[in-house]
Amino acid sequence: MQTSSIRYLGDLRTESTHLKSGKTYITDAPVDNNGKGEAFSPTDLASTSLGNCAITIMGISAGKEGIDFAGTELKITKIMSAEPPRKIAKIIVEFDMKSNVVLTEDQQKRYERLAHSCPVALSLHPDLVQEMIFNW
Repeated sequence: MQTSSIRYLGDLRTESTHLKSGKTYITDAPVDNNGKGEAFSPTDLASTSLGNCAITIMGISAGKEGIDFAGTELKITKIMSAEPPRKIAKIIVEFDMKSNVVLTEDQQKRYERLAHSCPVALSLHPDLVQEMIFNW
């Protein structure tokens, strides 16, 4: 089943539609690559998806244990390669964790392992450096 559709709007801008919900978002090429930089770039979305996936996988497991990470905030830093070809060289995801319970060190480590094993993390090229920082 088709997941989404994309329409090219011109001027290096796209509009993507999630078919099940009808929700849309715009992307722009970044300023350093001939774009307007007025919205997420495709590489911004790829980098941000890593954080979205990691906290979602952590939240699924936590919910089964009565733990809630609501209020957790993630900061995403995308670093592009300095050498051609243009690609994401490194993604830094910094988690400022919030929890409704105090977690043991073993629990924290287990959730960190889950973050590193989310589907997006496992799908990215192994040359792309993924750095995850957890502030419990």
